[in-house]
Amino acid sequence: MEAENVSNEAHAFVLKNILNEIKTVCPYISTTFIFKNGKILAKDENTSEETINSTVDAFDAITERANAIGGLKSVAFHGTKGRVSIACINDSYLTTIASNEADEKYVNTLTRVWAPTVLKLIEKFRPASIENNTLTTEQLEPEVNPELLLPEPPVNQLIVENLGGLLIPSDTVRIDSAVIAQWKNLYADKKIEKVDVETLNGKTTRCKFKPIKGSEHEGKGIIQIPEKIQLTLQTTKGELVMVKPVVE
Repeated sequence: MEAENVSNEAHAFVLKNILNEIKTVCPYISTTFIFKNGKILAKDENTSEETINSTVDAFDAITERANAIGGLKSVAFHGTKGRVSIACINDSYLTTIASNEADEKYVNTLTRVWAPTVLKLIEKFRPASIENNTLTTEQLEPEVNPELLLPEPPVNQLIVENLGGLLIPSDTVRIDSAVIAQWKNLYADKKIEKVDVETLNGKTTRCKFKPIKGSEHEGKGIIQIPEKIQLTLQTTKGELVMVKPVVE
């Protein structure tokens, strides 16, 4: 059981780092935590348990009423000073509290696409309980190819904007720098030079990418696409596309 406790502590440490990363990527998010059956699994380093308990109590009250209509998977509270979002991931709940200045579409992409993808991957690689395990230590430590442990590339939903000009390459899109930062944090020293872009209708293309110029676009969940690539994808300004990094 001691080894299992160490495993749980390591898992909580990883979860905490992900929660802190969410706040780093989007400073408008002030609070992040994960709970399950009323128990706190992990929280960012600045969030108080008082804040968490009041949020969980409110969620439990709503859940009790929702059980009569088939249960509840996610909920959002909007107030004068900000909004609380609670989303179900497997059998746990990821909670974020953001100010009203935050871009809602970007926060939703971050908390409902990127974070769940990473958290599900962590659960997949989490060591199983050793309570009834009769294998020896040597059997539990096979050689593992690090390449096989790389997480699946996250899929980001971004809003299309036009990209034009005389010196603009027709084969290159420009992507929100906050999204690119997520990829670099996730894959460290791996090379990422291209992305796969897919429309909601299933049209796909692979192309080069660069960060969007100008800090005013950062954190807005935007992808700027030249006309040629828009025609290939049969998409236009204002539509959503799914973007996935090509990891080499």
